[in-house]
Amino acid sequence: MTSNTGSPSIAGVAVEFPPHRHSQGEVIAALADFAGPEFERFAATSGVAARQLALPLSQYSTLNGFTEANDAYLDIALELAEQALLSALDAAKVKPSEVDIVFSTTVTGLTVPSLEGRLMARTGLRPDVKRVPLFGLGCVAGAAGLARVHDYLRGYPDHVAALLAVELCSLTVQREDRSIANLVAASLFGDGAGALIATGATRSPTGPRVLASRSRTYPDTEDVLGWNIGSYGFQIVLSVEIATVVEKYLGEEVRDFLSDYGLSVADISAWVVHAAGPKVIDAVENALELPGDALTITRNSLRDNGNLSSVSVLDVLRPIMDDPPAPGSFGLMIAMGPGFSSEIVLLGW
Repeated sequence: MTSNTGSPSIAGVAVEFPPHRHSQGEVIAALADFAGPEFERFAATSGVAARQLALPLSQYSTLNGFTEANDAYLDIALELAEQALLSALDAAKVKPSEVDIVFSTTVTGLTVPSLEGRLMARTGLRPDVKRVPLFGLGCVAGAAGLARVHDYLRGYPDHVAALLAVELCSLTVQREDRSIANLVAASLFGDGAGALIATGATRSPTGPRVLASRSRTYPDTEDVLGWNIGSYGFQIVLSVEIATVVEKYLGEEVRDFLSDYGLSVADISAWVVHAAGPKVIDAVENALELPGDALTITRNSLRDNGNLSSVSVLDVLRPIMDDPPAPGSFGLMIAMGPGFSSEIVLLGW
């Protein structure tokens, strides 16, 4: 059995949303001019009841190409990122000046300098803070970012690390693209920003320990999930085979990972699983033979906020941080993303 000794811990988590909350019915009505009845069918079975969006619904049809969408992304992403980072620091009782490294992830907009670089002065981060922007990991990036936080803090046990995830998925919707992939994406994804603060082992733990992680990219799956990036911005690549790939690989992957630490699926009390969509959540449940209520928080996140891409696992982790399992319990964070890849992170209370 793995030990908590020497492991970093999660001190605080926060998720912030834009103010424009819309029911799924309102989104369907706003997109009906380009999506048609097929979109209504996908939206009705998406598991999403409502979402917060970066802009009021009426403004999406006025965006003129990628430049305007990306300009909107930068303004709103910075505002939400600042709110999320400061909220997570407050929850962790950590001052901005105490942060030694920031990992940031986004896959729904482009900016150089990256988001965490633009936030340094406005959030009070030190000018010598280490910056590690991540791009291209998509939905897996929240879990992968936490895994890299773990790796860093194992080497620097007296440091404090921040993870920042910002996704404004609604700004990537292609109104000229009537592919099934784009219609499914438009029915699923929501907008938000999340932040996590973790501390090294020499500091007193205030939350779950981050014990271990595993990254995996599966063969011949590059076309399962991702973006085609061109003149009009981000065009979704979203294969109908995602759930099949998850069922094929994930069960064995998780069981092998847990066995390395003397654990089994039955030893996991808290499941922090990316809210990818109903079929993928079902595939995870089936692959791991989980009881019906194991992924309730994941399904609630999807229902209330949509698929938040890299922010999703932080949204699922947040209520577990507020109501943790008993001391001595284990949790498992799982996310999947482009590649096709998975990231598994073992947590201990």
